[in-house]
Amino acid sequence: MVKDKYFFLFLFISFKLLGQDYLPKSEGEIIRHKYYTLSYNEDHEQANWVHYKLDPNFLKGTTPRINSFRPDPYVSTKSAELSDYKGSGYDRGHLAPAGDMKYSRESMIESFYMSNMSPQDPSFNRGVWRRLEETIREWGKSFQIFISTAGVLSYDNLGSIGGNKVTIPSMYYKVIYSPEKKSMLGFLLSNRGSSSELKSFVVSVDSIESITGIDFFHELPDEIENELESKVNLEDLEW
Repeated sequence: MVKDKYFFLFLFISFKLLGQDYLPKSEGEIIRHKYYTLSYNEDHEQANWVHYKLDPNFLKGTTPRINSFRPDPYVSTKSAELSDYKGSGYDRGHLAPAGDMKYSRESMIESFYMSNMSPQDPSFNRGVWRRLEETIREWGKSFQIFISTAGVLSYDNLGSIGGNKVTIPSMYYKVIYSPEKKSMLGFLLSNRGSSSELKSFVVSVDSIESITGIDFFHELPDEIENELESKVNLEDLEW
């Protein structure tokens, strides 16, 4: 019995270390994969948010990209399918990017669940969104970062695609928090190509909460959460 107790304690600690801390609060079905967690919005057939952790150890992985797009079997109402995107003109845009999930074959495969996809304009997905992903990844090689990201589903959408009517968000966000740096940043980008510098997309986390209705980092003490979410500080990070 004691042995079993410590075994399950080990599993719990290991699970928490994979990025289950600081989960956002919102409506939607919570889907806990091993390497990220998401809140699935059935009305829009995609995530309200995808949340995961980056740190130097996790980013030492060298697993090559595996294009294994597949429906998410853990979504009770069934997720979007590959056929929804076929011929739509939109990319199956990763929310938790494959480039952040090289830790193992399992983490890479998880990143290709359709619940982790959202319809993105190709010039956006392969351009400014990719630049932002790469920049955050570089930060994660030096210190721990918690990331929440998705399309803004509550605001001025661009229609839908496929038989499941997957919503096309007009905007996407990323919210990042570094406990080490005691720093928090929000990014808000339109679903179109842009050559603007990434700093121009920085906003307060409060402003992203106001348009998404999501409560980020609510597990932090109120005084810390209120201070970090209300301000924009570009000086703590290398651009």
